[in-house]
Amino acid sequence: MFEVLLVLGLSLGQSAVYSVVSLIQKMTAAPLSAGTSTLNSVQSSREYFDLTYQLLGIFFAVVPVFLVFYLLAAPGKSVFRRMGLDFRHPLRDGLGALGLLVVIGVPSLGLYAAGRALGVTTEIIPSALNQYWWTIPVLILSAVHNGLLEEVIMVGYLLGRLEKIGFSPLAAAVTSSLIRGSYHLYQGFGPFVGNFLMGLLFCWLYKKYGRIMPLVVAHSLVDVAAFTLGPALGFG
Repeated sequence: MFEVLLVLGLSLGQSAVYSVVSLIQKMTAAPLSAGTSTLNSVQSSREYFDLTYQLLGIFFAVVPVFLVFYLLAAPGKSVFRRMGLDFRHPLRDGLGALGLLVVIGVPSLGLYAAGRALGVTTEIIPSALNQYWWTIPVLILSAVHNGLLEEVIMVGYLLGRLEKIGFSPLAAAVTSSLIRGSYHLYQGFGPFVGNFLMGLLFCWLYKKYGRIMPLVVAHSLVDVAAFTLGPALGFG
């Protein structure tokens, strides 16, 4: 259990704590619907320093993924193969990811719209980056980082570790999904519900098929679409 707390404390568990504090701050300052949540923000007014900060942020944020690979490594066994994070089934994984893109992408828009209408979701600004030649590549890298970080830790790592210390498969899936929803609470309650349900679906698919690759790809594609096409999709 201590190992699990350390991994979460260095990654998404830490994000969940900050997210809850951010939500409370927004709710006590003004109606939640008046708040904003910027997913990719400018780090410097100077172009190449901004680029440097963006890349450093992505790199260091993904370090916990490599920690998980190290913790799950076993002599003579590929951690990537065990987790299903490889290219053995490109067609099946690709089709699965595209199917998930539709399944989670469209309802996410509906939940966001409903949350805004009910006043329980902030205005989400997918990107406030200045328009440079590197903006789109950095947004894509940010999306891939999100997919890799969240699915490797919350599904590929956490489910197995929680079951190992005594959680039932259902309790492990619910716990993972609650944490997933919690680190989106800074956006409001709509994204919390949407990500909780997404977490349950992803946990079920991973337990059923043992492949994390389509989950990573689907998550990355959803974020790529949101970051690069945000206004067209109804965000911001």
